[in-house]
This record gives sequence, structure tokens and C-alpha cells, in this order.
Amino acid sequence: MTNETLTRSFIDLRAWAAGATVTMGEGDPFLAARAQLPLAPGPITAGLIALPEGAGVVGAMPADEFVIVESGVVRIVQGDTDIAMAEGDSIVLRGGAAFAWTADAASRLLYMRRTGGPAGDGAIIPVDADAPLVPSGAPLAELLVGPTPQCRNNSDWKSEDGEFMAGTWDSTPYHRRAMRYVHFELMYLLDGSVTFVDEAGAEGTFHKGDIFLVEQGASCSWDSRVHVKKIYCIYRPA
Repeated sequence: MTNETLTRSFIDLRAWAAGATVTMGEGDPFLAARAQLPLAPGPITAGLIALPEGAGVVGAMPADEFVIVESGVVRIVQGDTDIAMAEGDSIVLRGGAAFAWTADAASRLLYMRRTGGPAGDGAIIPVDADAPLVPSGAPLAELLVGPTPQCRNNSDWKSEDGEFMAGTWDSTPYHRRAMRYVHFELMYLLDGSVTFVDEAGAEGTFHKGDIFLVEQGASCSWDSRVHVKKIYCIYRPA
């Protein structure tokens, strides 16, 4: 799938990042060594951060941003908060967050940023993949093919307006007909696999360890035949 088509769809972020060209701008590499995914103009941007071996300091994050490590190990330090992030680990960096980072080797992170929301408080919030999950809502009954799944969720963080959030979710197997995504959702599969088919007929299956984005405006089905668990970052405008 490419963004050369007007069809909104699902995007394999690892595959996209493998061919992305990173240009080094001015300032700290955490903010300057980036490649941006081509998305429709709006409050959501996403892409790749390519950190070199070394260290740096970010004076203030310009907006709320979800970050997940694609490869390498990165340490983030803010006051008494000291977070070592390996592949698959993720955090939310609130707007205004100031921190130092170190990388013992070149490391790559994927991000999803929301601009124009409520002012951030500068906090750093880890996403806990092992947090207890509580029952949550199931897909709409009229979209389901087969039994209703049992779904669970834990929200690690939600913006003050409720539009930008990150957490962990799991579900028993289910098949859902295509629905129109009114939101952006970045997903990292912790367990299981899922197959998407978009309205143009493009099909993609993602497995444990894959990182992918469903674009706002996409019409995609969902078919998971085994238990699925994921970390998610969602922007859903009110």
C-alpha cells in the first residue's frame, strides 16, 4: 500500500520506515532527525525518529507525542524519572516535556504527534503493556460475522479533551465487516495476528511485533482468528 492513492488505508510502519529518508535539521536529533509519513494535512503527523549513538537534550516538546521504539535501546531521563526503552516499549511525551536521552547505538523510534490540543503539562507517561485490563465495549453487533468477542482495555493516558490517548487492549477472536475509521490508530501487536482488507481490496496481515497505522477515513475490515493484544495510540476527534 502506498499513499499515492486517495484511498485511506492501513500502513505497515516498519516497512515504510525501512525505505524512509531521514533529513537532519537544526537542533537536537530527537526533534531534528526525522522522516515524516505522508498523511492528509491535519492535527496528526507520524513518522520515524533516527537517533544516532550518543546523547542529547530536548528543551521542550512542541506537542503531545506517542513514541515507540522500533529498534535499539533509548534511555529517557526527566528529573527522578529514568526510563530505559527497548524494542516495543512506548511512552507519551506531553507538550512542554523537557528531558535528556542517551542511545548506546543508533536507534529508531516511530512517533504519532497531535498538534492543536490542550496545552501539555510536560509529563512523561510510560505505556505499561503488563497493566491489568478491564472489560471494555465490543464492536457493533451489526458489523460482526460470528460471535461477539470479549474485549479488555487499560488506558495509560488520555488528553484533557479525551481526543488523544494511549494504552493496551486485548480481545478474543472475531471477524468484523469493514467500518469507516473516524480516527487515527497506531497499533503495536503484543500477541496474535490480524488481517485487514480496505475498500480498494488491499489486504494485509500483521503479526506479533508489527507496528502499523490505520488512517482516519479508511474503510477496513478486521479478522483475528486468535487472541490479540496490542498497544494503541488513538486520535479520535470529538
